Amino acid sequence: MMIYKIINKISTLTQDFQHSVYLKICKNSGLKLGKNVVVRNNVSFGSEPFLVEIGDDTRIASGVTFVTHSGATANIRKLEGYEEVRNFGWIKVGKNCAIGSNSVILQNVEIGDNCVLGANSVLSESMPEHTVYAGNPAKYVCEIEDYADVLKKTTIDYPIHLEKNRKELNQWLKLNLPQKFKTSK
Repeated sequence: MMIYKIINKISTLTQDFQHSVYLKICKNSGLKLGKNVVVRNNVSFGSEPFLVEIGDDTRIASGVTFVTHSGATANIRKLEGYEEVRNFGWIKVGKNCAIGSNSVILQNVEIGDNCVLGANSVLSESMPEHTVYAGNPAKYVCEIEDYADVLKKTTIDYPIHLEKNRKELNQWLKLNLPQKFKTSK
């Protein structure tokens, strides 16, 4: 078991190092990241990171892809009369947003402040501030306060001081978290 833990640790360190190098390359290419932005591993800012701007206190989960151009134009240009087709666009994410795992954000899209984009969403239109969108294609779900109310109702009561020690928090959750599952509708 110890060898697996060592291999896992080496793998994690390697992934974290690759991620930090990738972020530095993107920033040097013009990616704009605000203060306290969290970008998890395996996020792609595409071939034009300089067309992406992320506001302060935003969290981007793993596997998110920012698409600043349409790669299909290379194929379209082979059709007669479409040789000059090109498609690029900016992406702007506001402050205090959460972008869910494996989401795709397409060019010419702006996400307002205090927004949540659900996991596995494909966002092809802009999101007004204080909204929650999800799906493929991503559509309006609710206002951020409505989502916050749902989360408040399902909040787990545990000793907050455990958040300073993830190992202790995980142990508490293993021993105390009730197994409650959502019912089907």
